[in-house]
Amino acid sequence: MPWTGRDPQLTNPSAAPPPRQLIGCAMLRHRRPRFPIGQAGAQLRPSPGRAVAAAMAAGREVPVRDGAVPEPSSAAGPVPVPVPVPGSGAGAGDGAGAVPAATRLRAFAWCREFLAGSWKLITPDEFGIEPVSGGLSNLLYKCWLPERVLSVGDEPRQVLLRVYGAILYPHTCGPSCPPVQGLDSLVLQSVMFAVLAERALGPRLLGVFPEGRLEQYIPSRRLRTEDLRDPNISGEIAVKMSRFHGMVMPFNKEPKWLFGTMERYLRQISELSFPQAEQLRKLKQLRMYNLEAEMRSLRDLLESTPSPVVFCHNDVQEGNVLLLAGREASSSDKLMLIDFEYSSYNYRGFDIGNHFCEWTYDYTHHSWPFFKATPENYPSREQQLHFIRHYLSEAPGYRRDAAPEEQARIEQEMLTEIQRFVLASHFFWGLWSILQAKISTIEFGYLDYAQSRFEAYFQHKAQC
Repeated sequence: MPWTGRDPQLTNPSAAPPPRQLIGCAMLRHRRPRFPIGQAGAQLRPSPGRAVAAAMAAGREVPVRDGAVPEPSSAAGPVPVPVPVPGSGAGAGDGAGAVPAATRLRAFAWCREFLAGSWKLITPDEFGIEPVSGGLSNLLYKCWLPERVLSVGDEPRQVLLRVYGAILYPHTCGPSCPPVQGLDSLVLQSVMFAVLAERALGPRLLGVFPEGRLEQYIPSRRLRTEDLRDPNISGEIAVKMSRFHGMVMPFNKEPKWLFGTMERYLRQISELSFPQAEQLRKLKQLRMYNLEAEMRSLRDLLESTPSPVVFCHNDVQEGNVLLLAGREASSSDKLMLIDFEYSSYNYRGFDIGNHFCEWTYDYTHHSWPFFKATPENYPSREQQLHFIRHYLSEAPGYRRDAAPEEQARIEQEMLTEIQRFVLASHFFWGLWSILQAKISTIEFGYLDYAQSRFEAYFQHKAQC
């Protein structure tokens, strides 16, 4: 259930989380921020997947895009897409929100052209469409045929429309700004989505066009933060992640994504400025962390940390895991990973450590800064081992008949690996959020969230 009260941790940001089982980080040189961690005035993180849902749930107007790492639009520049406003209206379905006429007509045309069959027999007035909450990288809509229209062939009767939105360029200057992410990422994402669909690891791909794509609509609900602590769900997420890591994908196998992306973020942050005095003050506080030097220190640690390079999701948070309708009571295969915008070859420790960080963040908070952090929800040692054991049960080459001493050694090495890469998760999403404060129009405490992630980074580091 969405949390509607005031979190004591948010009103007392200097409160440190309880000690964790943090292992093997001592070799990372300690560089403290130039001001005490508790003075930053931050409430704690966002992540790709929450601000739109929170805005719609709270009845606020949802802005033109949702502010994840910028994705490509058409080659001619960003395509302006009208935005759903919560309320009622034609095609709103269950009343989740009205869709502007221009968006409705564009969606209707895409469905007619790519789905054909009965979709070509209906009029725009009969076309069903409603916004779907939960996406932060894209605008999402459910589209459907009216019940009175019979299917012609095997065309789907309902689909998910994903519109990339005008997020290739910062909204402050449009196409005159240098792109934040290359246009080739659109091709890579489409290939990735198609391959995962073929392997039954994601929704089917039904249509691709410069502004977005049409996907299989899967009756389901996204997980909630508290679901991650359920042992059955946690175990299945571990199994799904292990299978994901075992895939061979037609992409660059070098683990360039993590530090390559953070280096790009740092360059962009070095040129940032804000017109509002309060935002500028928060940015200056964040810069006092000496992020460039801190990242060099982090790189030194992680380069000395053994971690297999595998194909990683890189954002396994609750909003990117579907609980499939009708399978809630099943002991297995009731979950599906979605939203692969960040997927790449990367270090295994990052994917698992990042997921553990997500146990502590709830992005459905209804008031500023529209997220809630509960550091004490970070998984305990036993919860981590529960996840690791399920992960290893699906890992290629893992000897299930290993002696107890050997199994304990492997588990301890993974705990060390994961705990070090938790630092990378905090650092990555902290940088990400600073940029979102500039390029996103979503009402969300991005700078507060960035401060929260860096506070968590230094708190975690201090316990090593």
